[in-house]
Amino acid sequence: MVQLNLHTLQNDHWQVGILPDTGASIAFGRVHKDGAWINVLRPTPESDYGNSSNCSSFIMLPWCNRIKNGILRFHDQEYQLRTTQDDGTARHGDVRGRAWTIDESDATHIHMSLHSEDFPDMNWPFKFSATAIYELTGDLFIWTLALKNEDTRPMPAGFGHHPYFVRPADPLPQVQIDCKQQFELVDFMAVSAPIPVKPELDFQELRALDEMERNDLLTAQTNHEDDPCAHLNFPGSNVDVFMVVNRIFRHILLYAPQGKPFFAVELMTNASDGFNLYADSIPGSGVFVLQPGEEKTGHVALIFASED
Repeated sequence: MVQLNLHTLQNDHWQVGILPDTGASIAFGRVHKDGAWINVLRPTPESDYGNSSNCSSFIMLPWCNRIKNGILRFHDQEYQLRTTQDDGTARHGDVRGRAWTIDESDATHIHMSLHSEDFPDMNWPFKFSATAIYELTGDLFIWTLALKNEDTRPMPAGFGHHPYFVRPADPLPQVQIDCKQQFELVDFMAVSAPIPVKPELDFQELRALDEMERNDLLTAQTNHEDDPCAHLNFPGSNVDVFMVVNRIFRHILLYAPQGKPFFAVELMTNASDGFNLYADSIPGSGVFVLQPGEEKTGHVALIFASED
């Protein structure tokens, strides 16, 4: 059995575990309250430290979510990507199972990098490099993700984070997501431009996350960039976590499988199957094109707050 490196970061407010060998995924995320560490991110069993799907969060890059049939269309070319067996799509990028290089680390931060050329089987037809940084600053747990085009050709791209949060049954968490539009999905993929959010998917006001099955893609954030895009309230532990992102993360996918003790608030630059929206000139894809040598960066901050 291969021993995986776990890097623990900790300050007075947060205790988090990072797994560089498992796609720079997060193993746990806990906040300190009333003398105890409380899980807010879904904790990963140690036996699953090598499985990014069962981690607290993983990185999606150089695309988010699904590409239908694994066919990437760009500049009148088609590229066949490897697909997953369960639904025949190319899903969640191809870095979450890769070992990232630790460039520097200390008690409250870790800086990691990855170069696609180091992996001959990388499931992407363009050369790229990426950087992932996690750091603790006071009550902030900050994630920085960067993607650079190392190819000689323009490259379509996207990236995101897939954090899972705990979902106690009683009382249920409450969720607020400041998005006024949604995508209509077919087989979990967007097929047209976004529309006004329907009442059953409207989380612009804080509301309980009910037991309904959810896999819904929201967009068009209404908040200012420096204000939270989402608010997660855990009544049982009297803990609040706010999420602040820069606007490159245009889309938020709310995933809550029925009967499971977790839910996800996924931060994505591109929509589900956004690369086909982009190829068909449909608005709202979120796909960006990097010129050779160009880099895009995204920032996420989880802010811990608690009521005394």
